[in-house]
Amino acid sequence: MTVFQTVTYTGPFGYLKPWTAVRDGETYSQQFLTPSVIEGMRQKLGVSQILRHKLTYTGLSMQQEQTHPRGWIHEKKKQQLTRPRAILVRGVLLSPTLHLAFATEAEASVAAQQHLCLCRNEDILLPSEPQVVSEAAFALLPGFELRFTEGPTNGAFLVGYNRFAEGAPMYGQLELTGNPTAKPVLER
Repeated sequence: MTVFQTVTYTGPFGYLKPWTAVRDGETYSQQFLTPSVIEGMRQKLGVSQILRHKLTYTGLSMQQEQTHPRGWIHEKKKQQLTRPRAILVRGVLLSPTLHLAFATEAEASVAAQQHLCLCRNEDILLPSEPQVVSEAAFALLPGFELRFTEGPTNGAFLVGYNRFAEGAPMYGQLELTGNPTAKPVLER
C-alpha cells in the first residue's frame, strides 16, 4: 500500500487565470492546476516532487479589476499622453482548499512551514500540519485534479503552454472526485 505525506493549504480566496483568457471582459477562475503551476509551487517550496494534488472551493465571487493597456495614446491637440482604462470581471475562487501529496515526511515538513499562492501573490494559502494518507484515501478526497499526460491521448486536452519548458504544450485529463464545490459541513 502506497502512502503519501500530505499538506492541506487553505485561504479565503484564489484565482487561477485560464491560459485562454487574454483580454476577455469576463473570466472565471480555472478549476485545475496546470503542470507549470505545480512546477512553480514545487520550486517555491523547495521539494523534489509534488506527487498529486486536489483543489476544492466553495463558490465563485465576481470581482471587478481596473486595467491599463501597456501603450500610451498621444493626443496631439491636447499635447498629452493618456492611457485608457478597462474593467475586467473575474470569477475568483472562494475558500480554496489545496491538498498536496509528497513522497517523504521531510518534504511534507518543509512544505508545511511555508505559505503558497495559487497564481497571484495576494492569493495566500496557509498550510496545515502534515498527515499520512494512503494513496487510495487521497484518490477519494473531493476535488479537481488534472492528471498530466504527454500528449492528447485517451481524452486528454490542451491545458496551456509550459513556461518552464520553453513553451511546450501541456496536456491533461481532468478528474473530479465527489463534489469539489460543496460548502464544508460545520462540525459541532
